[in-house]
Amino acid sequence: MTARTGVAFSSNGLTPGEIVDCVRLAEDLGYESAWMAEGHGGDQFAVLSACAVATKRIRLGTSISSVFVRSAPTIAMAAATVDQLSGGRFVLGLGSSHRVQVEGEHGLPFDRAIPRVRDTVAVVRALLRDGVVSHKGDTISIERFDLWFTPFRREIPIYLAALFPRMLQITGELAQGLILTWPTVETGRRAAENVAAGARRAGRRPEDVEIASLLPCQVAGSAAEARERLKPGVAFYAGFFPRYNRLLAEAGFADAVAAVKAAWDRGDRDGAARLVPDALIDAVALAGTPAECREKIERYRASGIALPIVTPRGGGPDPRARVIEAIRACAP
Repeated sequence: MTARTGVAFSSNGLTPGEIVDCVRLAEDLGYESAWMAEGHGGDQFAVLSACAVATKRIRLGTSISSVFVRSAPTIAMAAATVDQLSGGRFVLGLGSSHRVQVEGEHGLPFDRAIPRVRDTVAVVRALLRDGVVSHKGDTISIERFDLWFTPFRREIPIYLAALFPRMLQITGELAQGLILTWPTVETGRRAAENVAAGARRAGRRPEDVEIASLLPCQVAGSAAEARERLKPGVAFYAGFFPRYNRLLAEAGFADAVAAVKAAWDRGDRDGAARLVPDALIDAVALAGTPAECREKIERYRASGIALPIVTPRGGGPDPRARVIEAIRACAP
């Protein structure tokens, strides 16, 4: 099988129209798939719908859509819409998101995340398959919801975001793919072991679950410059998100991320960024010259990550230029 590379976007200072332009460029450069995050910025399904009509071949996915901030039927309708507009090129990436976002930013309750993921997957699949769904689960009860149009495909691939063993194994049970983030070169192997355990428990073949990972990326004239550009983002993830703090700590940087979080909690954002060690950036991201970033992508691929997804970080006075530079530098 030909090696494939994806590209992913969050707003990062780009307008929705600029993201569409970048996805069109990515398709021209041979990227296999383009993924859209959602936290702040443009609505991911709206952006991907625009990408669908602006492109012809590239797969389009969410990375990820939260099971808490949209209802399960709304997620299914959105997925079916992008899939129809793209002629069957859509992948639905789902995840629980984070308590600090769901409650703190959306004002919604965050509770029983894993049962909510299970219920959402069940509702989405049933609605696409049958056109109507009734569901009584652990966290979601639906008397009846009718889709009112025939989906382009009755089954859309579902990828789940997972970081730790329990959710990795559930991904093996339920999903067509896994989405990792901030991985070390050991992450793919460890994830594959857990995915395989979950798949076998459910009577599935582990090789039927694709392992993908978002790879945060900054391309610059030197590795030192690229690392400096990434440090504020790493400080944000380590300082704001408890699960990412744990992930980075378990990557071998417990003392460093504890110091970063302490500075973050004091409100010292610049200080938090300065405390991010170069070694942490090198361990969990693409940071360097074009050649260095391409070499690291192949190391990730060799580690068991079948679909490396380059995730350019914007920033600076011209975030669009930085994103385009990374897309061109890491092109397949």
